[in-house]
Amino acid sequence: MPAQRPLAVEPSAELPAVVLRAAVRQPLIYRKRLAEWGNARPGDVVAVYAGDELIGYGLFNPRSEIAVRMLSFGAQLPDAGFWEARLRRAVALRRELLRLDEHTNAYRVIHAEADGLSGIVVDRLGDVLSAEAFSLGMYQRGMDLLQRLAPLCDARHLVLRGSPQFLSQEGDDAPLRQSPGCPEQTIITEYGTRFRVSPGGGHKTGFFCDQRENRRRLAEFCRDRCVLDLCCYTGGFAVQAKRLGQAREVTGVDLDEEPLQLARENANLNQVRVRFVQADAFGYMREMIAQGRRYDVVVLDPPKLIRTRAEYDEGVRKHFDLNRLAMRLVEDGGLLLTCSCSGLLGEEQFAELLRSAARQAGDELPGETPSGRRRHGPRSMQILARTQAAADHPVAGDVPETDYLKAFWLRLTD
Repeated sequence: MPAQRPLAVEPSAELPAVVLRAAVRQPLIYRKRLAEWGNARPGDVVAVYAGDELIGYGLFNPRSEIAVRMLSFGAQLPDAGFWEARLRRAVALRRELLRLDEHTNAYRVIHAEADGLSGIVVDRLGDVLSAEAFSLGMYQRGMDLLQRLAPLCDARHLVLRGSPQFLSQEGDDAPLRQSPGCPEQTIITEYGTRFRVSPGGGHKTGFFCDQRENRRRLAEFCRDRCVLDLCCYTGGFAVQAKRLGQAREVTGVDLDEEPLQLARENANLNQVRVRFVQADAFGYMREMIAQGRRYDVVVLDPPKLIRTRAEYDEGVRKHFDLNRLAMRLVEDGGLLLTCSCSGLLGEEQFAELLRSAARQAGDELPGETPSGRRRHGPRSMQILARTQAAADHPVAGDVPETDYLKAFWLRLTD
């Protein structure tokens, strides 16, 4: 178990040096760019040089493909004053500029490189700060970071976990850490709708704050309509479609029972009726197609299907097949909100995938049951809007991968 380490570097500390093959000014420095690293050990804060020139300071891990995650450039040492300023700047974006507290008590406070803190994301979930670390160095300093951040966010409880790929990517374990008395569940609010979340369980930090504005926007299309929410997780889109959107009928589908139980609790918490089904999205859609079922509004928000470049081709095929099936389920003139959170799949590549899926929407897939009620032929597709993650998930100008969430709003006609 990696030990926790202090966040701030003492001004008198002698830091190990890492020397680059050539000068770069990027927050993510890959191992192949390193010339030497002397006595630097995994998780250390290091001084980064190109020759004799000091580039800045970063967190080091030679086991990771991303060997250095830069904290600062130039001579600014990541001391107590540095961290205080960096954390206050991140909080000010959410609480002062975006004024998120007026609408919700669940939002992202730290968004990795986009807030100058590579290797960690932090969500405020009510009075809980829930963090997911992607780098060994940040994980080792995660509890200290959360303790400094908590009073700036009116939070009382802390949760720190490693990413699902932490062991394979960082070469170490990252067990769940919590502050004493941290609750297993907490209730958050989003535009008046309440959600029960598990900060220490489930995916990511426990709740997908990035879709908050898309959930509210979708509700505007749902009044008196039939809605299908595929890969619904804990029911965010489904519950908002019913409560904010006043949909006539809402069905949520997910493969995992644990988040579905939370989804049912969330519907009950808001006194709305939503039908939740435990099923594989592929199989469920094929069954509905065979029955001739169609919906006015369909939401397709799958989990991350492309985590590495080795998964790219398979992930693209899954996105294509999911969208081709989902397009068949949309009523003539209805709406499909389709999303991808895979940063390696670019927006234009995703758009072309959707165009191809629409052209082939009438083609049979292996294993489908023939039905005389199934629609044949392509679908006409109009792109009404392209949206991204909510503004509390800003994009770093020098790290394109932080522009990860793509949401396409499509009107489909026969």
